[in-house]
Amino acid sequence: MSTENLIGLFVVLLGAGLIFAFGVLRKDRSARSLRPIHAIQQFRRAIGLAVEDGKGLHVSLGKASLLDPDNTSALAGLCTLERLGQISMVSDHPPIATSGEGALAILSKDTLRSVYRSGNALEQFDPDQGQLSGPTPFAYVAGAIPVVRDKRVFTNVLMGNFGPEAALLCDAADQNKTFTLAVSDSLPAQSVFYAAAEEPLIGEEMFALPAYLQAGPFHQASVQTQDLLRWVVMILMGLGVIYKILNQLFGISLL
Repeated sequence: MSTENLIGLFVVLLGAGLIFAFGVLRKDRSARSLRPIHAIQQFRRAIGLAVEDGKGLHVSLGKASLLDPDNTSALAGLCTLERLGQISMVSDHPPIATSGEGALAILSKDTLRSVYRSGNALEQFDPDQGQLSGPTPFAYVAGAIPVVRDKRVFTNVLMGNFGPEAALLCDAADQNKTFTLAVSDSLPAQSVFYAAAEEPLIGEEMFALPAYLQAGPFHQASVQTQDLLRWVVMILMGLGVIYKILNQLFGISLL
C-alpha cells in the first residue's frame, strides 16, 4: 500500500473515531455547541414564524440522480426534509417537496410518509406532498415555480443539484416575498444563489444544515469533526510554511 493510501486511510479512521466520540460520548448535543452561521439562524427563525402562522414549507431537492456521484446533495436534502417535516407537522399546511428526478421524488414521498407514521398521524399524509416537478432542468423549475408562488408557502429551501436556471426560483420567491435558503453542490448554482437568494449557504455548509436543525447527534458530530479537522489542516499548513522559511534562511532541515 502506498504512502498516500495509508494517509488517506488514517484520515478516514480518524474522522470516524471523532464522529463516534462526539456523537456518543459527548453529553452536549445541542445545536448551540456548533459555530454560528447567520443564514441558518435566519432560516430557523423563518421556520418558527411559518409554523406559528400556520404556513407551509417548500423544499426543492434539485435534479441529482441517485446513481450519479453528485447524489450526496440529494441525500442531505432528504435528511433536511425529514427534520422539517417533523418540525412543521403541527402546522395547518404540510411541507411540500419538489424534485427533478423520479427516484428522488419517490424518496421524498417515503420520507414524509415515515415522518407522519412516526408521529402517529399517517392519515394526514398526502402523497402530493412529494412532487416530480419535471424531468428536465427547465421543466423542473417551471413545475416548482407555482409551489414557490403559493401564498400558503412562507419559507423555501433550495437544496440539491441545480443549474443556472435556479435563478428563476429565487426570483419567484422574491416576488412572493417569502424567505429563501439556497445551497447547491453545483458551482453555477452557487454563484446564482449568492447573487439572487435571500440567504445562501456556501460549499460544505450544505451538509451541515441537518445538524443545525438537530436531525440527530451524529449529524452534529460530523460538523464538529469537520471543524476540528479544518483546524488541524490549518495548523499543519502553518507549520509547513514556518519549516520552509527556516529551511531557506538557516538551512534547518528535519531530514
